[in-house]
Amino acid sequence: MSDDPLARVVGVAATGEDAPLWVRSLSLSLPQDALTAARMTHWLDAATDAASPDTQLFAKLIAERDARNELALLGLQQPAWRALVARHFARAAVPAALPLVVTSSEHAEFVRTLHALLLTYASATIHADDAQCLAAIIAHACLRPDHLWRDLGLAGRDEVTWMLTRYFPTLVALNTANLRWKKFLAEQRALSLGLQPGPAPGCPGCEDYGHCFPELQGGL
Repeated sequence: MSDDPLARVVGVAATGEDAPLWVRSLSLSLPQDALTAARMTHWLDAATDAASPDTQLFAKLIAERDARNELALLGLQQPAWRALVARHFARAAVPAALPLVVTSSEHAEFVRTLHALLLTYASATIHADDAQCLAAIIAHACLRPDHLWRDLGLAGRDEVTWMLTRYFPTLVALNTANLRWKKFLAEQRALSLGLQPGPAPGCPGCEDYGHCFPELQGGL
């Protein structure tokens, strides 16, 4: 079998050849990038319960940043980060993830208020600390200039929808217009504060900014 980490894992998953349980029960696709796939495999190999959909989700979110030495971009404070690893990846050595410092007060307020909004919709079936961590990761991802699925390291809109439905189902139900998720989250955050809806901080740098906000395109 190939030494390439992505080929190795995908090959096992495809053939069932000595496949570990987590490979046979993946809720999310493996990353296409070989290094990121290798890091996801690394985290799942150290998992407390690698077959858990929540563990698989966090493994993929962490791997996206870990592969680039960008763990700080998860936006987790050190105690929350260490507790997350202890819950889901008990056999992993905990790498340092320094807290991300959001220098813009406007951006910091966006993160704080979106985080709080997400938690008001958190499912009672999800571990409360996992919901806290995921809300922080999502809120910080909205600061980056791409589609939310790319900012998170997920495979596409369907994986974002799966994640949000699992953690914040009643919020997902409000997206009756089928808006792109980053635009929708920014809109709901604004409405919850009595503000005029507008783009998330990262939206202006996205290739589809003009599609989502044609009325603002001329102001760039």
